[in-house]
Amino acid sequence: MKRTIIGGVLIAAALSLGACGNSTGDRAMSGGGIGAGVGLLGGALVGAPLEGALIGGAVGAGTGALTNSNQVNLGRPIWR
Repeated sequence: MKRTIIGGVLIAAALSLGACGNSTGDRAMSGGGIGAGVGLLGGALVGAPLEGALIGGAVGAGTGALTNSNQVNLGRPIWR
């Protein structure tokens, strides 16, 4: 049950915090970083922080790569 709730939270966070930047690479990189951070915290709650970070990073990077700046726009990435 906890894993289902955590999974839902991770997916919602990844979709709402998809990515910032205009290029696909920027969006995938920032989405992966955000997702890994959220996944780490979520995974720590169920005793699996590494797995949570890996899943969150993959979902975040995928979300960032599959969306464009017209769908989700968090501004200019800090590395640009």
